[in-house]
Formats: sequence, structure tokens, C-alpha cells
Amino acid sequence: MARYKFNVFHWHLTDDNGWRIEIKSLPKLTEIGAWRVERAGHFNSRAEPKPQEKATYGGFYTHEDIKEIVQYAQERHVRIIPEIDVPGHSMAVLAAYPELSCTKSKVYVNPGTAFSEWYGNGTFKMLVENTLNPSDEKVYEFLEKVFTEVAMLFPDEYIHVGGDECYKGYWAQDAGCQALMKKLNIRHVEDLQGYFMQRMQKIVESKGKKMIGWDEILEGGGITQKAAVMSWRGVKGGIEAAHLGHPVVMSPTTFAYLDYNQGEQTVDPPIYATLRTKKSYSFEPVPDGVDAKYILGGQGNLWTEQIPTLRYAQYMTYPRAWALAEVYWTPANKKNWENFATRMETHFQRFDKAGINYSKAVYDAIVKTYYKEGKLMLELEGEVPNLDIYFSIDDTMPDHFSTPYKQPLELPDGPITLRVVTYRNGNPIGHLITLKRAELERRAK
Repeated sequence: MARYKFNVFHWHLTDDNGWRIEIKSLPKLTEIGAWRVERAGHFNSRAEPKPQEKATYGGFYTHEDIKEIVQYAQERHVRIIPEIDVPGHSMAVLAAYPELSCTKSKVYVNPGTAFSEWYGNGTFKMLVENTLNPSDEKVYEFLEKVFTEVAMLFPDEYIHVGGDECYKGYWAQDAGCQALMKKLNIRHVEDLQGYFMQRMQKIVESKGKKMIGWDEILEGGGITQKAAVMSWRGVKGGIEAAHLGHPVVMSPTTFAYLDYNQGEQTVDPPIYATLRTKKSYSFEPVPDGVDAKYILGGQGNLWTEQIPTLRYAQYMTYPRAWALAEVYWTPANKKNWENFATRMETHFQRFDKAGINYSKAVYDAIVKTYYKEGKLMLELEGEVPNLDIYFSIDDTMPDHFSTPYKQPLELPDGPITLRVVTYRNGNPIGHLITLKRAELERRAK
């Protein structure tokens, strides 16, 4: 991080799948909340825990661990901002303390089952309760204890409180929440988020800290301008926050999510969205019409539900993190993709020497299809300069003696299979991409 001028480490310490920080005054958080049953397979499709199955997979950082990490970071001039994600993403909390939920139902630390339904327009429904009850004073007593210890361990001026993806369905059915809404004279259950975040800001500030949270903390009003906003659902939330006078960190999914697939989806393990290095490099963190004084900076997010090892975390981080480092430290008029790409390849060589992993997806061809006058058309392009692209549709393996790609072309009818490979200076450099007609037609829609 220090080498590439990432000077803030945002540490997401809690979620539905594990509570990762020791809170001595609340021992069940790590006795129960830090452990889940062991599961293999794709995240969101794993099996539920079996009756009496022991939760053996997990762990947590002790106070001593955290002090050591904070010191290590300080020696390298890296700040650490801890995140305790509330009121949603709290299934691990409720596994330990179910009385803090609306239904008081017994839940478990989630091992990666499908516990929600997403409807494609940003809305969703939780099938398992994972939200703290905003009408229960015991919740705020609990959070007071948590943030007392967090503030003691982390010297940074900010504490991140999450606030994202909070499902309100259980609130809507809870008598206590309905009574609180009546008392506050609010009509929409969504506005309880504003009340909760107002209470959170008071707790955080009582510890001598400033609050930062995802862009949902703006919902329902309630927070003051002292709270910083991290914009992840595009840049819209960041623009709104800046216009309201909040400090903003730009971290939109569209440019900064390092857990997204970074190349050809049939080559890398499948992920629900794609973000290429060139797209990350194109990001401008200060939007038009926004006073730059409100933009604290930007962030790359590496969510690790589907990242089981440190080596794979490296693979997902680089080279996109290099692109973001340059974006966040370079004026827009000084950026140049071709120049960056050349320097990026030099760092590939450095990582090879150091034994650090990274993705070479930038060398793979980008395959696009579209319809023109009812005919299926093929368009290929390279992400970095000086790539030669060769392809076949005759069930032969392509090499640099195969058909070179020059311009968009019409694909013939029939059950063809497209094979594409890239070369540079006569040597193969990218992965072989193999796509059957059904996939080519799907991409054209």
C-alpha cells in the first residue's frame, strides 16, 4: 500500500459472515459471531448448517493483534479506518445476541447461503433477519460498548459505521418500530435509518471521532455535515453529499470494485459484474459541478466473499489498484492510458521477481457481438497497445498464422465456435477464449 501511495486502509471488520474484532465487554461477539460452519462452493449457493453442526471456520483479531497492525501501518504512514457495519449486515451480531433484532429469532453466522432476493433495480428482500432493531435502547447500549473499544484501539479521526443495504422489512412489521415512527412523526419506515444514523453519529462523536458511512447514511436525514459519506452506488450519492456540505470519498462500483471480474468472464472464475483495468483508469473522482474541496479522495474496494487466499486477493487487486492509485493522485489532464499501460507492464516484471500475484487479463481480447440488419456481427479489441488478435470459427486452434482480426465482421449462420487468442511480437500473450454461438448471441442482446 505504501509503495503505491494508498495511504488509508479501510478495514471492514464485521458482516453477516463473521465478526472479526475482539470486544472484551461483549465476549459472545467472538465466541459465537466469529465462527461459521465450513463450506466449499460458490458463495450464495452453499448449504445451510446441519443440526448440531459445529461452527469451526473463522477467527478474529485480538486487541493485541490490532495494536500491532496499527503500529505497522503508522510506520508506513498508512491510516487505518475501522468499519463496524450497522444496522444491516449484522447476522453475526444477531447470532451472538438475538435479542437485538426485531423478531428475536435464532440465526447463525452465515456460511454463504442465499439469504436474500435481489430484484435487479437495487431493491431486495432479506430471507433471514440481519438487521438491528432501531427502536430498542439495548441496541444503542450495545453499540456504545462496541465503539468505546473500537475508538480506543484505532487512533484515526474516522470510524466507519457502514449503513449500507439495510433491509427495512422486519422494521415495518415490528410494533416497537411502528411506535417509534409515530413518536418521531415519520410516515415511511425508511426514515428510521435517518434516526438510527443520528444516534450513531452521537455515539461516534462522543468518543472524540468523526463518523463516515456508505451513501445510504444520507437516507432519512438526521446526520450533520460533520459526517463523511463514502459513495459506492455510482457517484450520485457522493454528488448529493458534497452539495449538502459533507466530506466525500468516491468509491463507485462502476470504477472501484476490485472484487469484480476483470477480464473475459469465461476465463476467470465467474462473478456477477465486470470491471476492466482500463475502465478503472478512466475514472474521474471529482464530478463536474462539485467543489473539489468536499472530495477527500477515492477508494478501491476488495470484498472477499469469493476470495479464499491472500494470493488470490493479490490477483484481484492488481493491476486495477495501480490504475486507481494513479487516478487518485493525478490531475485528469495528466492521465494517459497508453503511457500507464507501458509502466504497468514494468510492474508486472517487478511482481514476477517478488513472487506477488496479479491478473494478466489486460492481454486478453475483448469479444463483443451485435446485430446489424439481422446479422450477427463480431467485434474484437485489445485493452493494451500492440496486441495482435487472431481467431478461428472452423474448429481449429488459432495461432499467429490464423486469420488476423482487422475490422468488425459478419459471423456465418450455424453452430459455430469462436476461438480467439492474442500475440505480441510473434509470441502468444493472452488466454485462449472459446465461445459457442449461444454465448455470442447472448452478448448481442
